[in-house]
Amino acid sequence: MAAGAASGGSATTDTYKDTRTWLLMPAWVTLSILVLAPVLMMLVYSFLTKEFRGGVIWDFSLDAYDQFFFDRGLFGDDPPRIEWTYVTIFWRSIWQAGVATLFSLLIGFPTAYFIATRPANLRPVWVFLITIPYWVNLLIRTVSMKFLLRDQGPLNDALIGIGLIDSPLHIVNTNLAVQLGLFYSYLPFMVLPIYAAVERYNFALSEAAADLYASKWVTLRRVLLPSVRPGVVAGCILVFVPSMGSFLAPDLLGGARNFMIGSLIEEQFKGNAGNWPFGAAASMILLSLVLIILMLSARQQARADKGGG
Repeated sequence: MAAGAASGGSATTDTYKDTRTWLLMPAWVTLSILVLAPVLMMLVYSFLTKEFRGGVIWDFSLDAYDQFFFDRGLFGDDPPRIEWTYVTIFWRSIWQAGVATLFSLLIGFPTAYFIATRPANLRPVWVFLITIPYWVNLLIRTVSMKFLLRDQGPLNDALIGIGLIDSPLHIVNTNLAVQLGLFYSYLPFMVLPIYAAVERYNFALSEAAADLYASKWVTLRRVLLPSVRPGVVAGCILVFVPSMGSFLAPDLLGGARNFMIGSLIEEQFKGNAGNWPFGAAASMILLSLVLIILMLSARQQARADKGGG
């Protein structure tokens, strides 16, 4: 026992060595049923053929992916051209998610820093205030946002009442409304990881930088940000990924002119007119892009950790 403790806790590891697989079995079963199986099902459906009245025909083909990337005319016999419609929707989703992530970072980082620098007994109260609106269903919160932003909503009424504007601002069904919806939906996903990182930060480093005549900006850029970088990266991923696949905010706040990839996928599985293979193919393309982003982020983080070590 003593030898195990002296070797860095190997005694504990050896104790559960024989039962490790069985202890992990519930997690593996849950992930297989709720994550892996649906993804594999979606992958298979993306290679099937659309049935005219809805559903699929078990005839494997690449038609769904071909439809996403190429336009072959009304009857499908024209020379292939790039299908810019879906590419544009995909690019709009990336751009909207990127802007929402940037706004969340600009607001979330100071918020997280403020909470982390409060007295220890007050921090749970501030975290509670950040998370309490998210006890309500996302659909209800998005509808409430639409009610707030509409032409005759409380926001325009207040701005007109104090004399800042003469006529209502048309915010709903614009890119700005989508941005506000995404920002409001996922802001805590940015605040909480950064808060956890800042809370573990050694503020003596900032004091040492100040003693060496570093300005506050230099201390922030050269000392604080590198130390809390994992939290910032985690927050950006947690906001960017669900924002890119979101469909509630684009549907309710953006309208048809602000379609995003999540809305496109949702439409393909609604009613008998939907195209399940095409929706599955779009889902797999989105999933592939997300995995590439996560892999690049993990690789960059590994390089930063190696360089820091």
